[in-house]
Amino acid sequence: MSPPSIRTIGNCRLEEAGHAWDAIRVPRSVGLDALAILGARSGAVLEDPLSAALYWFIPPGDATGWDVAGTRVLDEEAHLVIPPNRRTQGPGPHWRVCPAAEVWTTEAAALQAALEDAASPRSEAG
Repeated sequence: MSPPSIRTIGNCRLEEAGHAWDAIRVPRSVGLDALAILGARSGAVLEDPLSAALYWFIPPGDATGWDVAGTRVLDEEAHLVIPPNRRTQGPGPHWRVCPAAEVWTTEAAALQAALEDAASPRSEAG
């Protein structure tokens, strides 16, 4: 059973991670590149302009052993402000990739690989 969500300003909800999903917080600069790498393999992606971060949702528990520099796992006891499902602009948190029906998650291994590729130094052709 999911914990109750709490309504916040702007029709958003405060939800606890670790039940229906865990979240991975990624700096926006790396996250945009990772999103381009993932393409259609990406599930829902939340953008928070205030913290300059993107959040991916993965199945609960799939972040066990997660070790990607610059990212942060939000699991049990962490909370995230969730906007209405079709809000794609601010102010405030909004969807970079809207949730599709009941499927919000991205495969953790694919996300990890995309983040590592996005963060790796690029060789200059010269």
